[in-house]
Amino acid sequence: MKEITGGVCAAKGFRANGVHCGIRKNHVKRDLALIVSEKRASAACVYTTNLVKSAPIKVTKKNVADGYASAIICNSGNANTCNANGIEIAEGMCALVEEYAGIAAGDVIVGSTGVIGQPMSLEPMASGMSELSDGLGDHSDLAADAIMTTDTVRKETAVSFEIGGVECRMGGIAKGSGMIHPNMATMLVFVTTDCAISPSMLQKALSEDVKTSFNMVSVDGDTSTNDMVSIMANGLAGNSEINDDGEEYEAFCQALHAVTVKLCRMIAKDGEGATRLITCNVSGAADDDTAKTVAKSVICSSLVKAAIFGADANWGRVLCAIGYSGANVDVDKVDVSFASSQGRIEVCRDGAGVEFSEEFAKKVLLADEIDIDVELNSGSCSAVAWGCDLTYDYVKINGDYRT
Repeated sequence: MKEITGGVCAAKGFRANGVHCGIRKNHVKRDLALIVSEKRASAACVYTTNLVKSAPIKVTKKNVADGYASAIICNSGNANTCNANGIEIAEGMCALVEEYAGIAAGDVIVGSTGVIGQPMSLEPMASGMSELSDGLGDHSDLAADAIMTTDTVRKETAVSFEIGGVECRMGGIAKGSGMIHPNMATMLVFVTTDCAISPSMLQKALSEDVKTSFNMVSVDGDTSTNDMVSIMANGLAGNSEINDDGEEYEAFCQALHAVTVKLCRMIAKDGEGATRLITCNVSGAADDDTAKTVAKSVICSSLVKAAIFGADANWGRVLCAIGYSGANVDVDKVDVSFASSQGRIEVCRDGAGVEFSEEFAKKVLLADEIDIDVELNSGSCSAVAWGCDLTYDYVKINGDYRT
């Protein structure tokens, strides 16, 4: 497996585009994206756990109930959530894809992101559909731009891998910067692949993957109403269809995880106002659930996040987060280290502090990617979670987000 370019257009038979249609007031920001497959594809999705769900999620669930889809349409600038006409708008977006791209409305995955509870009209999207559809091509970057809200960087990646000796490709784009917390987040992730895999195995792969990828990301502790991860697999690579467990399925899952983890890191690093990516690596846990619980608790701690922002090696906050996590941990066995491109420093051994250089610790923590390594010394299980520091700018961004 190797990393390649192309995003959602890296796989055979996929085209994409993104345009400004007028949903967003800023005319230089694209706000409508379209991804299409030249062949009807196996499709799978996972959705937010928030009881308040956007209209696009409800429509997408209906459209992919048969396990297939051929297109994804997504707007930014309006979440289409808690709107009286939300279903009508979401279904209308699908109908526009049928009208302009010739893909049945029932084969469309639809997404929206932006402010919740704002009036929405289909008119801007209708006015932009001709340009959007006519411009379909190798434009993963434009589609990635069009789904951004408070994101500051485009998020896309792709890999190539082999299934049964046949080269397959997989790529993805994502948006997500704030309102991000485990069990999905305010993220939209769209993945495409030319690998042949049945709808049931595709859903199994995605549902399992999110447990150790997107459900291990947190920026601010808020779980959104709109999050959705969707994948389409059109089979144009020409491999024999994956219909059950085995070596080929495992290879597919590894490729999927490579794509999703790369996007997870991008999302966490681009957290609203963030200056540092935080990765918590937990090892030596008695079981997987303990490892996950501890890793999540550390990256979700506001005090840990604030300490990382200040480059303060306040390891006691890490121990504190472990202690209230609810995991069954022997705190007298816990070791903690901080690491970055500048080096590694041990700060806690057997649940107690050790002497260390504050000067070197600050140097380590001033890097833009920080690892918090936690060794529980109680077993062989491990987990990884991703987050970011908590800065003044997070409050500035969200203090007047709507107005």
